[in-house]
Amino acid sequence: MSSFRPAPAVPGRGPRPGPVAVLVVTWNSAGVLPGFLASLPQGMAGLDWRLVVADNDSADDTVEVVRSLAPAATVVSTGRNAGYAAGVNAALAAAAEWEGGFRAALVCNPDVRMRRGCARALVDALGAAGPGGGRVGISVPLLYEEDGRTLLHSLRRESSVTRALGEAVVGNRRAGRFPRWSELVTDPAAYARETVADWATGALMALSGDCLAACGPWDESFFLYSEETEYCLRARDLGFVTRLEPAASATHLGGDSRVSPRLWTLLTLNRVRLYRRRHGLAATTAFRAAVLLRESSRAALGRPASRAAARALAGRAAPHGAP
Repeated sequence: MSSFRPAPAVPGRGPRPGPVAVLVVTWNSAGVLPGFLASLPQGMAGLDWRLVVADNDSADDTVEVVRSLAPAATVVSTGRNAGYAAGVNAALAAAAEWEGGFRAALVCNPDVRMRRGCARALVDALGAAGPGGGRVGISVPLLYEEDGRTLLHSLRRESSVTRALGEAVVGNRRAGRFPRWSELVTDPAAYARETVADWATGALMALSGDCLAACGPWDESFFLYSEETEYCLRARDLGFVTRLEPAASATHLGGDSRVSPRLWTLLTLNRVRLYRRRHGLAATTAFRAAVLLRESSRAALGRPASRAAARALAGRAAPHGAP
């Protein structure tokens, strides 16, 4: 972002290492924060790091939990439920005020539990050579479900009309084996090696200083969902790739987007909204129709979240942040 300051160079020794800024956006997160904070020492092992918590006007004891369990943390209050991107930007702005700046940022959901050395592996991957002459600007770990054993498919391909159709007709998990027909990457081999993806789910990602300086702030017009997609694609446009680092792993307790009709609707509409920003009217019309087909077919099978999303896509309802 515009106020981001890379760690200053040291004559004859290259960039000063500087701390890693661990950025967490919270909203009524008191229940999950203790576990996250307890996992930080092992997850950040081997790194100099500092914690920034940006709180979106929590009504529970979130801030008190942070001050009690992590008294050295910087706590930033946005004063409102400002959305995830706005929280990330507020945390970045606070870290930018540190003497000497910071070398990289680790953007985390509070329901993530890093395994030992996770952050070190992610930060070490930043700056590595990527395909086409690019550099790794964003690195992500293997993510597992709450049981700690079930791998989450966190890598994604950029949206396209054919991929939306494939997901509508076949389903994203079955279509995920074929790059042309799904955004979701399900090939086990992709998760066993350093794999470059168009974007990845944003529960935990490391961002290089160069990437942050080039890309600027996160797009706050996306209240929730698609903000990490937009940022990864914007970074790719500027020569910074997103890469999975399989040596890094974490557990993600998950959210309720798949069971909450309102959140699933927001996720679905923001997919279309982001696609519209990057494509013409004809392509966007086709993409929206394909997404509507997918949600309508699942609504017919009795899925309430898809029923709500289909209604919104058809123009009969739209939650906050929708296109």
